Amino acid sequence: MNDIALTLIAAAAFGTVAHVMRVPALVGFLVAGFVLGGVHIEPFPGLEELAAVGVTLLLFTIGLKFDVRSLLRPEAYGTASLHLAFSVLVGAGVVGAAGAMGLAAVDGWRTLVLMGFALSFSSTVLCMKVLEERSDDGSFYGQTAIAILVFQDLTAVAFITATGGDPLSPWALALVLILPLAWLLRHVLDRIGHDELVVLFGVAMALGPGYFAFEAVGIKGDLGALVMGVLFASHPRALEMSKALFSVKELFLVGFFLTIGMGSSPTWADATLAVVLCLVLLPLTFIGFVVLGRAFGLRNRTTIRMGLVLSNFSEFSIIVTAVGVTSGLMPERWLTVVAFAVAVSMVVSSLLNAHGLRLTSVLSEVLPAQDPARLRHSDRPIDTSGSDVVVLGMGRVGRAAYERLTHEGQMSVLGIDNDHAVITRLEEDGLNVLEGDATDLEFWTRLVSGGFVTTVVLAMAFHDSNAFALDQLRDAGFDGRIVAVAQHPDQVAHLSEGGVHAVLNIYAGAGRSLAALAMQLSE
Repeated sequence: MNDIALTLIAAAAFGTVAHVMRVPALVGFLVAGFVLGGVHIEPFPGLEELAAVGVTLLLFTIGLKFDVRSLLRPEAYGTASLHLAFSVLVGAGVVGAAGAMGLAAVDGWRTLVLMGFALSFSSTVLCMKVLEERSDDGSFYGQTAIAILVFQDLTAVAFITATGGDPLSPWALALVLILPLAWLLRHVLDRIGHDELVVLFGVAMALGPGYFAFEAVGIKGDLGALVMGVLFASHPRALEMSKALFSVKELFLVGFFLTIGMGSSPTWADATLAVVLCLVLLPLTFIGFVVLGRAFGLRNRTTIRMGLVLSNFSEFSIIVTAVGVTSGLMPERWLTVVAFAVAVSMVVSSLLNAHGLRLTSVLSEVLPAQDPARLRHSDRPIDTSGSDVVVLGMGRVGRAAYERLTHEGQMSVLGIDNDHAVITRLEEDGLNVLEGDATDLEFWTRLVSGGFVTTVVLAMAFHDSNAFALDQLRDAGFDGRIVAVAQHPDQVAHLSEGGVHAVLNIYAGAGRSLAALAMQLSE
């Protein structure tokens, strides 16, 4: 019990420090893991299992919002396959150079190729956590990044199955039965309530027909959880189930980042080699994603944001290296080096993504301009001409504002959201909406230069997104009316000081509306 208390106190303390320093809390959890490992505190019994549950739930909830059609887009499978080949060659070259300088022992070309392969994967857990925290998992660049991650994971699973671990069971073909089972379970979801049963149902789906069924036939269970999430993605209550699982998943994921840090106990030589790998390979990884993204018709901004999210090493890097060590293809030292490199890359990636929007704006100005006609249709600048009101964020609040402005205000309204699934549903309902990134400077420049928009409604779910959009409006020279929503008094003050003409505190507004209804009934 003492180890449990000490571990949780350390995680809470370092996570709080990270939050105060305005960096992702997961950086604090990783540092806490390093500190605990440095004083030789082992993960308490059950921590690794809890961490595994967190990862499984994360992939399940991502599946609930994942558009499987993104796997079929050239910018996804093309970028993933070419970048994999590029990373293997570059990684092998860097490891070979390290061996030539005496920093590492290299046992022939197989070690070089296997190390290049191991370091070619991006962290599924970290990338999806970053996307989810920014509410970008449904955006165009987010969906493309997730598709690349799925491609990488499938490649890693194929390698692990072929070279080590449990062989694929003949019963694997029976997984096709999950399709009719999912149809039945979707009807069960229709009939359960809105309380803790939704949470329990989601956990059961992720761990049962998701994780357990796939593991039983020799396939990575995390991929099974992702598949189950995808099968529920089109259900009307998919988003509700995802939100219900949020707190449980976040708590368990703390265990994942703690174990990554606690599992890294390198010597100074190992740590030096791991840092060298990060310093050389991570920038090349980023450049590779940007170059390939541009080649496949993605905007500079899209490729930069995607590259920032994917520029890290993966938990699969550790697993692939472990297979190589077990098979006798490389010295055991490499497992320690790779584990520490993965942890360091996660810290660096988290810090860079915390400032991702500013880095994107700076780097976008450096890259050569692109011809809009050669861009992928889904990534071309948004035309906002003909609209006098733009609503940013088409969730429940944004949609309600849209409908009232349209029906009662008789205004021409354009709704913008970065979630493809949300836009698809709204288009089916006949709303005038477009898929776009409200934190995109090009979007705001196009909006202002159109000369039609007189009012902007900031109705996004996250205060940081609304605040950044406000800054972009001011930078683009917008001189119309701005209204916004907030959840807390300090957020109301922040937006008001920034020049928003009217701010609605959602909770206070709901209370006043409820009181108004009560007074009407008493008249």
